[in-house]
Amino acid sequence: MQQDIFQRTTLLLGDEVMACLASRRVILFGVGGVGSWCAEALVRSGITRLTIVDGDCVCASNINRQLMATTRTIGQPKVDVLRQRLLDINPSAQVNALQRVFCADTADSFALSDYDYIVDAIDSLVNKALLIRLACQTQAQLFSSMGAALKTDPTRVRVTEFWRVEGDPLARALRRRFKHDGCFPERKFQCVFSDELRTVAPHDASQPNGSIVSVTAVFGLMLASLVVRHVENITTKTIR
Repeated sequence: MQQDIFQRTTLLLGDEVMACLASRRVILFGVGGVGSWCAEALVRSGITRLTIVDGDCVCASNINRQLMATTRTIGQPKVDVLRQRLLDINPSAQVNALQRVFCADTADSFALSDYDYIVDAIDSLVNKALLIRLACQTQAQLFSSMGAALKTDPTRVRVTEFWRVEGDPLARALRRRFKHDGCFPERKFQCVFSDELRTVAPHDASQPNGSIVSVTAVFGLMLASLVVRHVENITTKTIR
């Protein structure tokens, strides 16, 4: 069964890369409109040691863009529903579901140094800034999602180093926070972002920004791609 699941991926990447993918430990923070698609793509690509972190339960407003959100899963913890789906894809995978919020009070409980890859799909500015700073203090490879809301054109999704991101309000807010705190990430890291500039009619500030699956899913797939391609690169370099 395991061989059949990854037959096509193995034809593309090779046995050595697939073995490396299966051995890497990945932790993903946030399994919403971006993170849920990232998690599925990681497991379908051969990652078998995955921890998913999110404190929320599925609600009706998630259904338009979040992979595990359906009318049947409303009210259930996102990580639990997603974990079951991931195990339906690969029953041999080790998927650890943590219904927890990453924040200053819980940060130490995640043992970030134990992972090879840290994937950030957090919405909260404060918690995102903290995760980025702490992740950059480890040997793990960090990949981070910037803002996928208020975007409709998936062809504008890009990847670049954090300090080179342009046209993204979340990236600007993060930079301001780092400068205000006088505490910066200790190293560079790659981000998924969109440079689409979209004029949106004013709305109630207490309401969340609009978002659509054709963009949020692309963000998630790009994050997963960064992990897979990094594994491929380091594996092929070792072989050579």
